[in-house]
Amino acid sequence: MSFRYVLFIFFFFGFTSYPGTLGAQSRLFDNDDLLHFKLVGKLNSLFNDRGEDMAYHPMLLQYKGKDSSLVSIHLGVKTRGHFRRLKTNCKMPPLLLNFQKREKIKNSVFEKQDKLKLVVPCQGDDYIIKEWLVYRLYNIITEKSFSAKLVQVDFEDSSTRRKTETHYCILLEDEKKMAERNKTFVWKRKMLDMKDMDNDAFRKMAVFQYMIGNTDWGVMYLQNIVLITKDSAVAPFPIPYDFDHAGIVDALYAGPAEELEISSNRERLYRGFCEKDKNNFKKTIELFNRLKNDIYNVYINCPLLKPKYVKFVTSYLDEFYKTINSNKEIESEFGKPCRTNVRVEIKGLGN
Repeated sequence: MSFRYVLFIFFFFGFTSYPGTLGAQSRLFDNDDLLHFKLVGKLNSLFNDRGEDMAYHPMLLQYKGKDSSLVSIHLGVKTRGHFRRLKTNCKMPPLLLNFQKREKIKNSVFEKQDKLKLVVPCQGDDYIIKEWLVYRLYNIITEKSFSAKLVQVDFEDSSTRRKTETHYCILLEDEKKMAERNKTFVWKRKMLDMKDMDNDAFRKMAVFQYMIGNTDWGVMYLQNIVLITKDSAVAPFPIPYDFDHAGIVDALYAGPAEELEISSNRERLYRGFCEKDKNNFKKTIELFNRLKNDIYNVYINCPLLKPKYVKFVTSYLDEFYKTINSNKEIESEFGKPCRTNVRVEIKGLGN
């Protein structure tokens, strides 16, 4: 175990035990402990199954329990997603873990889980860490957000046709469980207008997307957005996910949709609806200003990041805070939807 890795565990997560030694009663997303587990199976068959009708492949998941005993769970795993599923875009496809037999995971760290998305490296572990930190940012902004857990996974091929690879990955909270945690349910309705959302929640989400430089989202087609509500008769809350195309992640493979007419994924574009009265943003801007130090510290206190990237993020966030604290720039940036008669709705760039 490298010295840098030990520092990461101690300073960022606040514990010193070996990663993967989680208590049986621990709930998966209730702590920041780094979970280290192994996925064993016919990986070539799984990773090559990237068509439109993906099947579940039998896999074995293993991790060390609190008493150092080996916990083994049989499950089904299949590929998922759109952009990242394509071989032309990503070396490894994103995965869906299906814990088919609930009784087999009782008293494990995966107890009460059903299906979990596993976000794997597309073109390098660094982007996984950067995307995971964006989920942490939105957790700071609101509890109505997805819990995301950084994990280390050993991908071991049972047929020994490929070398075992160890990668950082993200386990993403199931959308139904995220909704239940917020005492709501998932609403699958498409073709809703942005103005049909809870306005405060939408504004908070849209300004957040602007802050991180993410344009790969849309309410109408539920592009990287989940809607939750307490009652279908009231305005829903939009919950964002999938941030690898965000400028703050700065993935080499990412880029904005041509229809948006911006040149780089680093270029910010506010994609909310037209609001003539910019005072509507006052409450949201106060929130982001109040949380400023917490937002910067997510990056400053993460020793897995290279100093050059931390410097870039600091500068990128500085530009955002300069904008939201200037009435002129608020009018210029957040007023853009009022200066065009064409609204671009994105149907899909990548999950």
